Amino acid sequence: MATIDVRVTPRSSSNRVLIDENGLVRVYVVAPPVDGQANLAVEELVAKRLGISKSRVIVSKGQASRNKTLSIDSLTLQEVLDRLADQGKLL
Repeated sequence: MATIDVRVTPRSSSNRVLIDENGLVRVYVVAPPVDGQANLAVEELVAKRLGISKSRVIVSKGQASRNKTLSIDSLTLQEVLDRLADQGKLL
């Protein structure tokens, strides 16, 4: 199981995942931070980008914060970073 720290921006103009020049994973979601909507959107978006089912991605820390820790089942950290970078989302 891999865990990654992400910085989430809710109410963005589009859904996207970026890795900045410092290696920080940034997740932008259209959903508002109300009733867990943004957290669900983050889990779904990251799962889609990684090509895995959404049940394998869980916000494990930071449910009420912009800084979150995601737990990703059945992938290593390197596999996660490689798949995100392979999506053409590397800045």
